[in-house]
Amino acid sequence: MVYARAGSALTGRTQVRGPALREEGSGNARQERDRADENYLPITWSEVRMAEPLLETNIPDVPLLARGKVRDIYDLGDRLLIVATDRISAFDVVMPNGIPDKGRVLTQMSLFWFDLTREIVDNHLITAEVSEYPAELRAHADQLTGRSMLVKKAEVLPIECVVRGYLAGSGWKEYRAGGTVCGIELPAGLRESDKLPAPLFTPATKAEEGHDENISPARAAELVGEDAYRQVERASLAVYQRAAEFGWSEGRLMLVDEVLTPDSSRFWPADEYQPGRSQKSFDKQPVAGTNSRPRPSCRRRWWRERPGVTGRPIGC
Repeated sequence: MVYARAGSALTGRTQVRGPALREEGSGNARQERDRADENYLPITWSEVRMAEPLLETNIPDVPLLARGKVRDIYDLGDRLLIVATDRISAFDVVMPNGIPDKGRVLTQMSLFWFDLTREIVDNHLITAEVSEYPAELRAHADQLTGRSMLVKKAEVLPIECVVRGYLAGSGWKEYRAGGTVCGIELPAGLRESDKLPAPLFTPATKAEEGHDENISPARAAELVGEDAYRQVERASLAVYQRAAEFGWSEGRLMLVDEVLTPDSSRFWPADEYQPGRSQKSFDKQPVAGTNSRPRPSCRRRWWRERPGVTGRPIGC
């Protein structure tokens, strides 16, 4: 797999190679793929078709702090409860329908990467075990199991921290116009999806509404301060290609929200990667621009993706 993009609050478009994912095939190849899927999916495909997405949580005993495009956030005083619903957004619009268990996929992938990167940078996770939550939350285990995290509070930095390893998306658009990405000059003659000579830290504004906008390193340093900027730049490049948010907690830089999920990162199948064109993308792009109810294959794609990226099945 090629991680072509990662981004959220710190980290961004990047690349990494690992197990390749493949699109759905037909005939014997597809049957073999479905049998392989059953080895790590704790559900049957009939259950996939019957499942309903969780579009909104309801925990009346705890104050609701915010309801974002995907996550519901509850205030527990010195801690937060973050719940990833099955809502899906595209072009900054929340679709009327969701993908069943999408929130579980996002949460389980983030937990994997939080664990894998904890020696690089601290993170906000306290626990994701509902049995360890306060009593008023355990009563709502049906809404929380597998899709929630109890976390430390943090002051989130006002920039999106993006690392790019390949020339794609808005970076490709800017490069075609002037040979730069976020004001950083690149060699002439690069093609769409080309691997960059070295990973680039390319921050963006963190917009409350609408699209984030790419900004120069100098502007990012103005927004967060020079020292903080250098810290997040180093951490972003070290974590590399994950769409992640960073914040401050008790004066320490900390990774928060989500890491390397299909919502925040762009995944390409490595065995089909070919510079000079756009790539097949294993993320939320297949539903972008549609208002129709996601098909069962959408859920299958999301459940399948985590083992391809992390090497572990959902729920492990």
